[in-house]
Amino acid sequence: MTDTPHDGDVSFIKALAELLRENDLTELRVKREYGEDDSLDVRVSRGQVMAVPAPPPPSLPGPAQTSGAAPAAPSSEPEADLSSDLGAVTSPMVGTAYLAPEPGASNFVVPGDAVQEGQTLLIIEAMKTMNHIPAPRAGIVRRIIVEDGAPVEFGAPLMILE
Repeated sequence: MTDTPHDGDVSFIKALAELLRENDLTELRVKREYGEDDSLDVRVSRGQVMAVPAPPPPSLPGPAQTSGAAPAAPSSEPEADLSSDLGAVTSPMVGTAYLAPEPGASNFVVPGDAVQEGQTLLIIEAMKTMNHIPAPRAGIVRRIIVEDGAPVEFGAPLMILE
């Protein structure tokens, strides 16, 4: 696969994940050919969604690098319980979560922050595209579940809003 993202690939992957969930399937595998040396090979399976290959670009913050803001608190609750929390903000896609707009910058939000509907909570990088994840409603950030630079799956809880 080339490094050029194609419009609609993220939507295509989301649609595959939705198809998997709606039809109670255990796995889907699809290969899209764009040209001679350009393709997208996606495998979506129960509990896991991934595009192959998908290494993070070296210029982005990784798990070992931290922004200057407070780190996310480690989770003591199982993720399944957190995703059913009424205040849970879940991932709309598979990718890598970043809590700050760039390396060394302050996090978009920290626990205790008041947020407005539509305010950016974090970024999920998917297929070399930075996707701003907005607050679905106004509230207070109670807890940040995901760590900066951590991979996230479709539907995984990212944070809790009160």
